[in-house]
Amino acid sequence: MTDLVVAVPTERLAADLQPLPPGVEAVVWTMDDASPHPHLDIVVPPYMSAGRGLPHLANVSTRLVQGQSIGYEGVERTLPPGTVFANAATVHETSTAELAVALTLAAQRQLPSFVRAQDEGRWAPVFAESLADRRVLLLGYGGVGKAIAARLAPFEVDLVAVASRARVEDGVEVHAVDELPNLLGEVDILIASLPGGEATRHIVDDAVLSALPDGALVVNVGRGPLVDTDALVAHVERGRIRAALDVTDPEPLPADHPLWGLDSVLIAPHVGGASTAMQPRIARLVRRQIDRMLAGKEPENIVIRT
Repeated sequence: MTDLVVAVPTERLAADLQPLPPGVEAVVWTMDDASPHPHLDIVVPPYMSAGRGLPHLANVSTRLVQGQSIGYEGVERTLPPGTVFANAATVHETSTAELAVALTLAAQRQLPSFVRAQDEGRWAPVFAESLADRRVLLLGYGGVGKAIAARLAPFEVDLVAVASRARVEDGVEVHAVDELPNLLGEVDILIASLPGGEATRHIVDDAVLSALPDGALVVNVGRGPLVDTDALVAHVERGRIRAALDVTDPEPLPADHPLWGLDSVLIAPHVGGASTAMQPRIARLVRRQIDRMLAGKEPENIVIRT
């Protein structure tokens, strides 16, 4: 007898869930067409393309839709009424934090210029900016922001944390976002990891960029619209600001976009969570959701109820 049916988008994830508890069945559903069952207890949509498949949920009853991303802005518009949706907190924080530090180090130590010189067989040493002793402002102090802070600690930086509300958390003074204008004047590096949505759209705008010192580095591993792209391009073109971006607005970035041609900009194609850390972590999260559902407990990470 089957007590619980779990739909996952790949054979790989179905295999990673094994061995399943007695009475639990895993089926593969890519969500490119109708559901293989009229009822699915847990549905895991495809990673980074869930929006295309979510309309198919209108024809199936579910108890939980388990996303594979931390971000979920706009998801509620495509979910049918009565849907419970959980995000993938605990899955991507470590990997995204790794990339945030990697982008920061690459930009500070001018690694892209070395790659270009290597392509040309040219020896081109530079005297670069350090990460040590820099003042780093973390714009966002949720799961990703805290993971970035933990990885920056050995680099001997002066860390400033900013979030939606002021608080002291684990001994760290977190400033409220309305204090941001007063904190920017001495910031060397701003790392944004906030979620997307109207509340955070263009939070890094021309005023914020203008308040940063000349040569400051802006790193974005949150969502592209956190940064006003036109304002960023203008500041970089004037030599005022440098940038290292895992996310952009628009995204994907068109081939003719001016960001591509700016030497002081390093671009990664939204790969913060795309590492070998993801697969085992999403499998562990889905297994925990299965165990909680079997035990009659509330699932983790519920962020939307339509």
